[in-house]
Amino acid sequence: MNSIEANIRDNTTKGQLNAIRNSGNVPAIIYGGKDKNQKISISKKLLKTFIEKENFFSNIITLKVDGSNQNVLPREIKYHILTDEPIHVDFLRVLPGVKIKIEVPVNFINHEKSPGLKKGGVLNIVRRKVELKCPSEKIPENLTIDLEGVDIGESFKISSVKLDPEVVPTIQGRDFVIATLAAPTVMKEPEKPAEAEGEEGAEGATAAPADGDKAAPEGDKGDKKEGDDKKPADKKSPEEKK
Repeated sequence: MNSIEANIRDNTTKGQLNAIRNSGNVPAIIYGGKDKNQKISISKKLLKTFIEKENFFSNIITLKVDGSNQNVLPREIKYHILTDEPIHVDFLRVLPGVKIKIEVPVNFINHEKSPGLKKGGVLNIVRRKVELKCPSEKIPENLTIDLEGVDIGESFKISSVKLDPEVVPTIQGRDFVIATLAAPTVMKEPEKPAEAEGEEGAEGATAAPADGDKAAPEGDKGDKKEGDDKKPADKKSPEEKK
């Protein structure tokens, strides 16, 4: 069980609260049961390491206050609007026999042993957390779903999860789905864009000659030389040959 050192605080003003925060601590309160609410402060650095855990709100924490231990559940955290740092925490006393409502994370195991996932199936998680009603001393750390041997098309409902008889989901009257193993999504190949009317579509097709240009007839060799289009000179008369 996780434990945190806590100190009693007796502040009455906003300035005193800010002084607690500036010293690297977070104001908190313990409530619930017959005992009075108790004002405490805890290390912000240590608190943040606990907050980073996925099941922070479903794990019982032992607060060590003035030499005595108190089991509590985190119920609410307030954050600074600009810095997003925790500035206050509410803890609920855990008392034997008292039932509470709590959200418990769902944990999936043996992904590598699922034939459905090996075929490319997709695990669609409908509920990552399930709200339960149970005695505080019987809170499950998580709800475990084993994927070993699971094939495409199978689903996991709350009835498939083993729970203590005193631990019941808050949703009653229906066997709700937690996750399904669906077939892989097939990507449809995009259609080839239609070719413009009259346009040569084949790669490497001969381009049409530009306006004003004439394609050289087959057999011509190169461009005509200047003067080729002139008329042949007249033959000289016998008199000129003299």
